[in-house]
Amino acid sequence: MVDGVRYLGRGIAWTARRPAQWAFGLVPALLALLLFGGLLTWLGFQVGDLVRWMTPFADDWASGVREALRLTAGIAVFGAALFVSLLLFTTVTLIIGEPFYEALAARVEDSVGGAPPEPDEPFWRGLGRSVRDALVLGVAALAFGVLFFALGFIPVVGQTVVPVVALVVSGYFLTGELTGIAMERREIRRKERFALLRTRRPAVLGFGTATAALFLIPLGAVLFMPGAVAGATLMARDLCAADTPPAPKVA
Repeated sequence: MVDGVRYLGRGIAWTARRPAQWAFGLVPALLALLLFGGLLTWLGFQVGDLVRWMTPFADDWASGVREALRLTAGIAVFGAALFVSLLLFTTVTLIIGEPFYEALAARVEDSVGGAPPEPDEPFWRGLGRSVRDALVLGVAALAFGVLFFALGFIPVVGQTVVPVVALVVSGYFLTGELTGIAMERREIRRKERFALLRTRRPAVLGFGTATAALFLIPLGAVLFMPGAVAGATLMARDLCAADTPPAPKVA
């Protein structure tokens, strides 16, 4: 897992040394932040009413038990929404910023040896595939979100173990999305991409979990997105060594 964290660190360091590239990569993330930040803020104000609607059977319970149940349910609802948002934030950001992040990934690869040529494919076909992949990820995110929501009601475990597992799972999917930029250039599609990621599961989980943790920091998903794209590009480059130009030799 340490190797995965190192990839993230290398990506963040790459953007830190190139402030213009870091700022270039902020634009799509800021747009996605406005969307998801607004939705989560709205949910935060509505979650009390939503939980009361979901638990009418508790209306006649003793007030202490009723409030404890609804507090747990509220945490579970918001936690599940945060999990889904974390996954979909990256997907939506990559769709919005596809030209931005393709250019950023190409510059990362050029700085360490060069990238394969772009596939001869119309822009709209690639965008359509990205949207289809986003829908697949969205369904998976909702399924896991419902599962983690249900597990959140388990005393103690639901408030300790489940959030950690959710962070690791979201990190795995985040890595799949972020490495997709460099792998699509090599014409490695979603199914083959995840099969390739499974060959380096510890590094993938290390990278993804560290990225997901940074994204939970306020504004972290915006500030660290360019570095995460750079780090995922470096990881994808190593995973696809057979399709990658060799790095230049240092004299």
